[in-house]
Amino acid sequence: MRPGDLLRQLDRQLLPPLARGMARLGHGRLRLRLLTTVALLSSAAVLVTAVWAADRRPAVDQTVGEVTRVGVTQGQSIPGYVESSRGELRALLAAGPDESSRQTYALVTMSAYLAPDRLTPVLTGVSVSEVFSRLWRPGTQTQIVRIPAFRIPEDVVAGMLRVAERKDQEVRDYQERGAAVIGDGTPERDLRQWYESGAQVASEEATAYRAGCSCVYAAVVRGEPAALERIAARSEIRAVDPAPEVQRLDRTVFTPPLPEQVDVVRPPADASMPAAGGGLTGQPTGPGGPGAPGDEPARTTTTVPSTGAATDPLPEPEATPGVGTTGPDFPDPLPTGENPVDPPTFEDPEPGRPSVDVPSAEVPSTTSGLPSGPTDGEP
Repeated sequence: MRPGDLLRQLDRQLLPPLARGMARLGHGRLRLRLLTTVALLSSAAVLVTAVWAADRRPAVDQTVGEVTRVGVTQGQSIPGYVESSRGELRALLAAGPDESSRQTYALVTMSAYLAPDRLTPVLTGVSVSEVFSRLWRPGTQTQIVRIPAFRIPEDVVAGMLRVAERKDQEVRDYQERGAAVIGDGTPERDLRQWYESGAQVASEEATAYRAGCSCVYAAVVRGEPAALERIAARSEIRAVDPAPEVQRLDRTVFTPPLPEQVDVVRPPADASMPAAGGGLTGQPTGPGGPGAPGDEPARTTTTVPSTGAATDPLPEPEATPGVGTTGPDFPDPLPTGENPVDPPTFEDPEPGRPSVDVPSAEVPSTTSGLPSGPTDGEP
């Protein structure tokens, strides 16, 4: 109740009886004393109400401004990360009954890329919030995609279809930009070759995602430590990294290692793009975000929007260190000619900030045999 409402309620309760009493008392010292008493009581009521309202400050969210990071970092030892994850899981199991029965978030990484229909037996027993996918091609940096997944595997399949549609559009964009480059000099030829390479990679991604490719390599789940231990024992799982410190998914950055990273986290060489020449430098990027120049890990992933009920938006995390996105970057200076082409440049977002501001949901769902999430939700 607001202070003004409280005061109005006091007026309605106290003033009518006081007015009737004053009318009966008439004039005299008794009336003066009564007026003085009423004035003092009213002042005291106002003071108490003001103090009460001041103490009822709105609760402050202590998690705002804090970002929790779960996963690997550039240059980190992969075997060391796997062993430390096992130790954290054992510590949770050895804790008291309160901790061992409390559900916690965890980053589950696979030992190989899996198709959507293989996720159900692998993730049985826990609630799933999202999965990470990437089309693996030797010597090629392809885009990492986050797919909110409330129902396994239906939401993953639907999310892959939306990725395929977006990749089809990327192919058309690359082709149009390549056709718009005028001139036959070395810079123009190199730029057209970059566009052609980006279109080819995007086309391969579209074809693979439309077919439900074996592209999923990690998932964000929630469950009791005992359930997480059962998942960690499955042959398809490389590591289960429990994160009891995670309270809000929209303030958490997940960076799972890729299956092909076996020793340390490092950026892979991208042999699919032409060698830089004629003033062109940098690594390829797609229309949706930046790439990974040099040894700098890429920070861009794409979230597939979900149409289901959203209660806890998921952030756009940094991509797995060492993996970029596809398509040409546009260095300065750009090629010039009679009709210069000015394709857009893409700036690298700050680490941990979303590159695609698409709200998702943290509504966890489970695999078969467990209560499912929203029936009409899509990843």
